[in-house]
Amino acid sequence: MNNELLSYIERDSIVHRLTGATKLICFLLWSSAVMFTYDTRFLLFILFASFVLFYMSKIKLKEISFVLGFILFFLLLNNFAIYLFAPQHGTVIYGTSHPITGSIGRYSITLEQLFYQLNITLKYFAVIPPALLFLVTTHPSEFAASLNRVGVSYRLAYSVSIALRYIPDIQRDFKTIARSKQSRGVDMSRNEKLGKRIKNAGSIIFPLIFSSLDRIETVSNTMDLRSFGKLKKRTWYGYKEFKTRDFISIFITFLFFVLMVMLMFINDGRFYNPFV
Repeated sequence: MNNELLSYIERDSIVHRLTGATKLICFLLWSSAVMFTYDTRFLLFILFASFVLFYMSKIKLKEISFVLGFILFFLLLNNFAIYLFAPQHGTVIYGTSHPITGSIGRYSITLEQLFYQLNITLKYFAVIPPALLFLVTTHPSEFAASLNRVGVSYRLAYSVSIALRYIPDIQRDFKTIARSKQSRGVDMSRNEKLGKRIKNAGSIIFPLIFSSLDRIETVSNTMDLRSFGKLKKRTWYGYKEFKTRDFISIFITFLFFVLMVMLMFINDGRFYNPFV
């Protein structure tokens, strides 16, 4: 099992066999479709498709559970903030008001507000699985090649690739330094109070920064010695040719986007209104 967060997880699945460019194009179309619409029917359909895609990738839920938990926390925080600062925004959008609580001023709970925040939650759940799958099923080198293929400068694409490679490296360094500190009596377990644990964890920051700077200098010197950036183009070791499955995947995702546009015309806007 891969213990690193948001790092490449190798599997033999149809999602892994797609090219990086295909996954990038599909993700952009998918996320755009989810971002533009508030049609609950479409979002439920995309949510179901997300679960199917996740199943096809053969990625286990426990391998990304920490990241999912982190995202869900911010989802709850976002929903709370929406209700706190705009508790009647749903009534403004849908043009009606069906309160389900007694009169408590502007914080009276309405069906319209709950429906609006349900759509916000569905948008998160519809786009998070594909986003995580894109990160954990695409090798950094292949991702850089896909960025370059869609028109991004290879210098910038390679910078993104290096950044993605650094994520698991930094995590490994953090664990190594943490174990070293613990062997010297610096306790960061649940036996210590929260404030003390945070203070002890802070002692890891400077060694982690110095080790990261050393790695950056090594990589920079290596790239300079190999004349990186001298030519306008470069070849990619992780480059893959498009195959039939890539074109089919892009076509299906494009149909999702077209369906979203059609629903916007049918609904006369971005919102599906069941209250009229």
